[in-house]
Parts: sequence; C-alpha cells; structure tokens
Amino acid sequence: MSSTLVHNITTLVTNDPARETGPLGLIQNAALVVEDDKIAWVGPAADAPPTDTAHDAHGRAVIPGFVDSHSHLVFAGDRTAEFNARMSGQAYAAGGIRTTVAATRAASDEELGDNVARYLAEALRQGTTTLETKSGYGLTVQDEARALRIAAEHTDEVTYLGAHIVAPEYADDPAGYVALVTGEMLDACAPYARWVDVFCEKGAFDGDQARAILTAGQAKGLLARVHANQLTYGPGVQLAVELGAASADHCTHLTDADVDALANSATVATLLPGAEFSTRAQWPDARRLLDAGATVALSTDCNPGSSFTSSMPFCIALAVRDMKMTPDEAIWSATAGGAAALRRTDIGRLTPGARADLAFLDAPSHVHLAYRPGVPLVSEVWRAGRRV
Repeated sequence: MSSTLVHNITTLVTNDPARETGPLGLIQNAALVVEDDKIAWVGPAADAPPTDTAHDAHGRAVIPGFVDSHSHLVFAGDRTAEFNARMSGQAYAAGGIRTTVAATRAASDEELGDNVARYLAEALRQGTTTLETKSGYGLTVQDEARALRIAAEHTDEVTYLGAHIVAPEYADDPAGYVALVTGEMLDACAPYARWVDVFCEKGAFDGDQARAILTAGQAKGLLARVHANQLTYGPGVQLAVELGAASADHCTHLTDADVDALANSATVATLLPGAEFSTRAQWPDARRLLDAGATVALSTDCNPGSSFTSSMPFCIALAVRDMKMTPDEAIWSATAGGAAALRRTDIGRLTPGARADLAFLDAPSHVHLAYRPGVPLVSEVWRAGRRV
C-alpha cells in the first residue's frame, strides 16, 4: 500500500462535524495522507506522518470533490432556439423535453455515449468527482434501457426516469404509459439503475401516478428520488418524505408543511439554481430550509433544456448570491449535501476512510468559489487517490 502526503495546503475543507471549526471542519496550514484510493490522515502540516511520496499543494485550498446528485446527460440534439426564446420573454414549460426525446431516439449508441463522456469530463475538470445521471429522453422500453446501459458505463449513480413526461405516443392514454413505466419498461431498466425517479408536476405526473411509479421501482429494489415542486406547489415533497426518498429535487414552491416535512425527515432538499438561472424562475428559498433544519444539497441539473451547465462552482455562486446561503453552507451542500442525497458516506468529505476525491483551488480559501464567480479556480483534481 503506497502513501502520499499532500502538504502546503492553506485551507483544508474536511466536512468533519467532529472538528470545532464549524460544519466544514476547516484546518489551516494543513496536510493529508492518501493511501491507495482513500484518505488515511488529515491534520496540521506540522503533525504529518512520514509517507512514501509527497505532493506540494503550493499554498492552495483543498476541498472534497463536488458531488453532483442530479443531472440528465444521456441525450442528443440542441435546444438553443428554446433558450433564446425564453430569454426573449417566453415562459418555460416542461413540454420542451419532447424536442430532446425525438433527437435522442434518433441518435446512435456511440453518439449518446460520447456525449455522456464529454459532459462527465467537463464536470471533472471543474472539480466534480461523483455525478448522478438519469434516463428520461427515450420514453420507450428500448430507448430507456439503452440510456441506462450507456449511463452505467460511465457512473455508478444511475437513475431510471421513464416518468420524465408522458411519451408522445401515449398523449391520450397517460394511464397506459404509467402501466408501461411500472411494468415492461421497469423490468428492462431496473438491472442498470440504482434509483427510480418521477417528475411529479403539472404537465407531467400527478401524485397518484407518481406514487405508483415510485412504489413499483422500490419493489424492484430501486431507491427513490423525486422531481418535486419545481414549477408549482404540489404533492411531490410530501410524497418523497412519505416514501422515504433520498432526495426531493428542485423544491422551489414549498408550503410550511413541506418545509417541516423535509426538516423532520432524512429526505434531502436538493436545490438546482442552474434551472432558475436558465428559466428566469423564482429562486428556491434555501435560507428557509436551512433555518428549519432541513438537509440541503446543491446540484447542476445539467440538461439541454432548462439548465445546460455542468459547473458546480457556478451553482455555488448562484446559491450564495441569490438563494441566501453562506459560502460555507454552499460548499457543504455541494459536497457533503450531495453525498447525503445519494446516501453515500464514502464521498463528500476528507476524513480517514473516505475516498480520496480532492479539488485544489487556485485560491487560499473555499470562499473564493463564490467571491470570484466565473473564474476557473479548480486547478487540479484527484479521484480515488489518482490525479486526473
């Protein structure tokens, strides 16, 4: 087992709650030891143990690799015209998904796989070391299964989202489509997925349909997560909590009861500020959720329609500027919060036993991610103990 000392770290974000320096577990003038693919030791540089090799951080801050717990990367086509129309005054509606469905169905496996690899690499360069992605742009048994098969070749966090919208062929028979999603399509898709998801929203699936889809997925051994309360008030958050979903994602329109339900459950509120930025929609009230005691994650929602960004640093800056999060809260939510939304304890932190996922910042502090928005501060990334 080889060991490497990473030293000369100005500020180290550990996300270790046992430390007395707040939720980020900050260590100044720090070092850490990587053994193979895991963190073996963290602490003040002066106390560092001997190792086989050393790596100089050159006075940079080091944070855990970002955990992006919500994306839609298996797609083809382009929706520039839709974005341009939105920025020219047209309102966003979920119907734009159909444009991507047509393009995705027509694409080859190679094209879809190349797209996933390209966007994963783009995210990795910006410090994202764990990324969840979904199906949802096929909406046939064959296309949903191949989307998940392709996704599973690139990431362990794969989500079955046959219930993104009702497939065009079933526009006049939504009950028939729900039967397909919970039957033949689920049977074909479950072997490739860890999660089941549903877009519980006006124009997509109502509460009863969402319940049937999620419980069918759970019966197949999939864990639940929910697109909830993005465009309107609705039953999504309450359903997520009731069914023990790991995450309710979007959470833009919340009642007091929704906030209380999240605060008193293990369901994470995953906020996706890229979607509000790209649709000029109301910002989620992160401050309200945090003050109530809910666990909050930040994610990109990278998709070709409503949030075509793979940048977690960009989402951190938006969360601090427009969602009333502090820089510390935003960093925690983009790392440990994302890990909680994926029910992972091995990522999102830099503590002994965790996977050695590191992002080096060309800055003395993590605060610079919000302080210097748009600047490519991530200068070096390690994943599972290897510089990538």
